[in-house]
Amino acid sequence: LIAEAALAIKLECTAEELAETIHAHPTLSEAVMEASFDVLGEPVHKI
Repeated sequence: LIAEAALAIKLECTAEELAETIHAHPTLSEAVMEASFDVLGEPVHKI
């Protein structure tokens, strides 16, 4: 999780770019994808 976040910061990724990155399932890195989509107002698994 730290590596993905550090790389996103280094590359100055937007929330949209981070959300559209492929995330393996099931992994904790999916939390990064979910958070990115939530920032964009498009949560995937939020009720």
